[in-house]
Amino acid sequence: MAGSIRRHWKRWLIAGVATAAVLGTAGPYVYINYIQDEPPAALSLDSPPGSSDASGGSSGSGEQAGEGVDGAWRVGSGSQAGYRVDEVLFGQNVTAVGRTEQVTGELEIEGNRAVSGTFTVDLASVKSDSDQRDGQFRGRVMNTDEYPEATFELTEPVDFGSVPEVGRQVSAEATGELTVHGETNSVSFELDAQRTADGFRANGSIPVTFADYGIDAPNFGGIAVEDEGTIEFLLAFSRA
Repeated sequence: MAGSIRRHWKRWLIAGVATAAVLGTAGPYVYINYIQDEPPAALSLDSPPGSSDASGGSSGSGEQAGEGVDGAWRVGSGSQAGYRVDEVLFGQNVTAVGRTEQVTGELEIEGNRAVSGTFTVDLASVKSDSDQRDGQFRGRVMNTDEYPEATFELTEPVDFGSVPEVGRQVSAEATGELTVHGETNSVSFELDAQRTADGFRANGSIPVTFADYGIDAPNFGGIAVEDEGTIEFLLAFSRA
């Protein structure tokens, strides 16, 4: 009798362990593939303006449409910046995206060239679809208490070749210094710009290798993050 009970107990134990293993694997798979929303599309000039945008679209009064673009411009409402990085979450591939509209900056234009510009992103305000991820981002990953901002400064003029008409897009290469987590590196990337009725918008993405900025790849608790990611931005400019 005792032997029979022990055999049944072992069977139940084995079944319990197997069930736990299946659930541990299947649970994240079901959540990621059938419950979790798809990550936001990459920011682009086709993206809708941010929630507070009042001047970034082409539906404004058009008072500035006939003017040149020479002079000082500032980043206005409707601007966004953030990160995109691939993760492995309990064996399942996911893409993590975090964004903020807390972006400031100024740009000086002469003719068809942007000759100077500085931009700042409030990293503590960056949010994704996960409070846990956001806590890790502000804490052990970016340490926003010590490094609350990321900045970019143009070091070479950006030559767009021409001043586009309203609604048209132009592209050029931008080069500058990116400072994240207290570390500064020179970066170059393609910058797209679009004239609007009341100003213009600019969009781009900057590849980032975490180690270049003294950031350890945040791997913890069943989550493994790639060593590289992307900084995305969509900026709406109005007259300074």
